[in-house]
Amino acid sequence: MELTTAQALVAWIVAQRSETLDGADVPLFPAAFAIFGHGNVLGLGTALHERRDELPVWRGHTEQGMALAALGYAKATHRRQVGVATSSIGPGALNMVTAAGVAHANRLPLLLLPGDTFTGRAPDPVLQQVEHFGDATATVNDAFRAVSRYFDRITRPEQLIATLPQVARVLTDPADAGPVTVALPQDVQAETFDFPDALFAPLLHRVPRPRPDLRALGEAAAVLRAARRPLLIVGGGVRYSGAGPQAVEFAERRGIPITETTAGRTLVPHDHPLHAGPLGITGSASANALAADADLVLAVGTRLQDFTTASWTVFAPDVRLVTVNAARFDAVKHGALAIVGDAAATLTELGQELSGWTAPADWSGRAAVLRETWDARIDKLRAPTPGTPSYAQVVGIVNELSAPEDYVMTASGGLPGELIGGWRAAGGTPSMDVEYGFSCMGYELAGAWGAAMAHRPGLVTTLLGDGSYLMLNSELFSAAFAGHPFVAVVCDNDGYAVIARLQEGQGGAAFNNQYADCRTTLADPPRVDFAAHAAALGCSIFAASNTDQFRTAYAQARAAAVAASRPAVVVVRTRASDWTDAGAWWEVGVPQYLSGRGDYEANKPAQLRYARGR
Repeated sequence: MELTTAQALVAWIVAQRSETLDGADVPLFPAAFAIFGHGNVLGLGTALHERRDELPVWRGHTEQGMALAALGYAKATHRRQVGVATSSIGPGALNMVTAAGVAHANRLPLLLLPGDTFTGRAPDPVLQQVEHFGDATATVNDAFRAVSRYFDRITRPEQLIATLPQVARVLTDPADAGPVTVALPQDVQAETFDFPDALFAPLLHRVPRPRPDLRALGEAAAVLRAARRPLLIVGGGVRYSGAGPQAVEFAERRGIPITETTAGRTLVPHDHPLHAGPLGITGSASANALAADADLVLAVGTRLQDFTTASWTVFAPDVRLVTVNAARFDAVKHGALAIVGDAAATLTELGQELSGWTAPADWSGRAAVLRETWDARIDKLRAPTPGTPSYAQVVGIVNELSAPEDYVMTASGGLPGELIGGWRAAGGTPSMDVEYGFSCMGYELAGAWGAAMAHRPGLVTTLLGDGSYLMLNSELFSAAFAGHPFVAVVCDNDGYAVIARLQEGQGGAAFNNQYADCRTTLADPPRVDFAAHAAALGCSIFAASNTDQFRTAYAQARAAAVAASRPAVVVVRTRASDWTDAGAWWEVGVPQYLSGRGDYEANKPAQLRYARGR
């Protein structure tokens, strides 16, 4: 079949299928996001146009934003479907590097197809080409190497035959999942080759479920049987495996308290008697208290990031650590007894190894007691007060008015702590996306576009601060133009309030975070009218300045988003100084002369350096 390189690539993309968690057969690549330039408009752009009925192409308004939307789509489909994003060479390509970093940190599949410079070099240097004096083969796309799981530059059409199976492997393997970058020189995009027909035959990709090594399983079971105070940590790998029900059943049969990471959040029903709450800095005091007393931690599907482990101070110094992860890279960290395998398969087989054993009843019962205390604290923080609402009050109202099938999102600033620590989920179906692996400001709106596009049964609500809104808001118009509804709650507290909290809480001067502490030459500097701006981008608009108004505005926004099939934005003034605090420590570099140095020196010795896995 004689095709151009670009035609062959698109034909292969269209032919790839994926099996969802419930066994449905769906496109592996359900959507492409494109901004065209001279490096991709005629080759790849023409090929996409020819197959536009089979591969929907959506126009973004920033390259970073559309790649983040692709990630929101992948997260909402539990990594079973993958978004494609293409740009021209130069600034367009480099704009996608941040999104690649988000995908890499969060183990999310993403296919990036940046245009590249001419391999023939006859017209060099062309518009947007960066020349390297010592390496004629280097282009700006080499910047993707540090944030790609797999990188290739196609310099001959027939190279696709070898590289495309590797592209599919990385995008569908739970151990390797992450961003793939295939750089496409614009002259090679237009070259033709006789490709084998078999390359374009429909192919169904089933995510593998590797079973654990029996010897490792037996060692883990022996360690668990010896434990008196075991704790189960449920991470994102449990979500992507579809193993939430198995995790809850495993805990029930063995009487093991459960806590969740950021990526594993909402897998466990909030009121389950074994649910201790979310773990870590943005988690709950209840889960952190239980973790401090646990003599064994079974961490399933998590890389145990610093926010989950409170910079490795949340556990007892003599804790034993058993990890279950599809990626051996993550499983062997921190001296753990490592089990490499799929979360669902491993929990099932580990449960069989533990037949007849349960944790002591007094330990199992502590989870509900501690969580009830934490719930009482959240109730107090959410209680209505006069005047400007807090983040906790805003989140409480969204939580109250959301249905179990709805989907809530955030990414940066103070809102992750409110959603992770305070949200009360029905459990079962994952209903939250907190991008806190990379904490990318701007993901909140772009990712919501992708999540809404994924056709979830419920409504997507994304919460963000004024700083994130100003960082990246153009995909609001992309979603409005495309007709993908969601609700965006913009909390306006006059700046980067959570970083101001960190800065001033450690003894630093208030500087360059809140607008009141930023340099200006004006006596009366302007304020952003977020409502007017979002309205100009095609959104339905609602505003609020207290809890009663917000409750009404959010309810109206939900109805308006669905009715108009476009985003609805609620702008609410919020307090800049009230936060939900789980009481955990986070290691940041504190100079000797700041008041926070004493707290640093007091907590640093408690940091667990290497757990006793065996």
